[in-house]
Amino acid sequence: MKKIIALTIIAFTLYSCGDASTKEVQATIETNDLAQIQKKREEIHAEYEKLAAQMADLDAAIIKLDDTKRYPLVKTLTVKDSAFTHYIEIQGNVDTKENILIYPEFSGVLTQLNVKAGQKVSKGQVLARIDDGGMSAQLAQAQNKLALDKTTFDRQKNLWDQKIGSEIQYLQAQTVYQSQQKAVVQMQAQLSKTVVRAPFSGTIDEVIAERGQVVAPGQELFRIVNLGNMYVTANVPENYLSELKLGATVEVYLNAIGKTYKGKVRQVGTYINPNNRTFGIEIAVPNPDNLLRPNQVAVLKIEDYTSKNALLIPENIISENALNEKVVFVVSGDKEPKVAQRIIEVGYSSGAMVEVKSGLKPGDIVVTEGAKALTDGASIEIIK
Repeated sequence: MKKIIALTIIAFTLYSCGDASTKEVQATIETNDLAQIQKKREEIHAEYEKLAAQMADLDAAIIKLDDTKRYPLVKTLTVKDSAFTHYIEIQGNVDTKENILIYPEFSGVLTQLNVKAGQKVSKGQVLARIDDGGMSAQLAQAQNKLALDKTTFDRQKNLWDQKIGSEIQYLQAQTVYQSQQKAVVQMQAQLSKTVVRAPFSGTIDEVIAERGQVVAPGQELFRIVNLGNMYVTANVPENYLSELKLGATVEVYLNAIGKTYKGKVRQVGTYINPNNRTFGIEIAVPNPDNLLRPNQVAVLKIEDYTSKNALLIPENIISENALNEKVVFVVSGDKEPKVAQRIIEVGYSSGAMVEVKSGLKPGDIVVTEGAKALTDGASIEIIK
């Protein structure tokens, strides 16, 4: 700064010398004589050194005579009791137990396709039908035979109740009737497999097969998803095992949609994975807007510590002394405030704030800006 002032004075001095000096310098430059130019520069530099020395003397005299006090400028914060909650932050995945692919149980031509992608369906609703290959006609014949066998059995039973006929005739009629009953039930069960129904209420996410296509067991037909029963899974380090309880409230943040949901821990794993020393948890999450989707990435904030009367200060105002102790500057005095170093013990941090366990009390004033230029016991000026 002083050099700038000195250069300014030189400029004014040169200007005050008039056009003659300026023309002299310009004339020296126009000679293109290196020796003359260097000589002129040394003359001007000598003048500059003389002016700089004079400026130093003037500055020293000003400092000696000026009684205006100039103290470091700082900003402060009054420490108060505050509610404080600390969270464990863990990444998890959104999922649902009702997200499945539907496969046919019968081989044949897909004769009916009753739904399309995006359609909502109810549990038991018919989604598709497969050609039964004549099984309906066979079932009708079997049912007719069942009716005849029942009539034969009923008559034979009446005769046997009246002690007419032989026992073997009665038992044969009974056996034929019961066998036909089982055959009809078996054919009905087989025929029911030609009808594809929704296993639960949800939304058809994808239609994979096409009408008229020949399908068989193991071939995908539809994907059905229910977004009403969503949950989040995560792997938690084992040292948090004692902190997580069933029913604990968890904040679930989804960055993709910018929303936070409140969930409850509904399952805590009983097995520690030896590869990464973690255990699994499940958090039930509401989905009122149907914005949650399986496999979304979520950030879980699990509450593990709460204090109603915590002392919080910005973490960036804390420094360390030669003994690696954490210290802050505390302000004392109103008319002529001074600072003193205070050793503190910190606890959990959350965001930019950190909890002070000891070393400060409510009402203490700490320096938040300008602390780097301070020393223990220094006077300060507080910026309002």
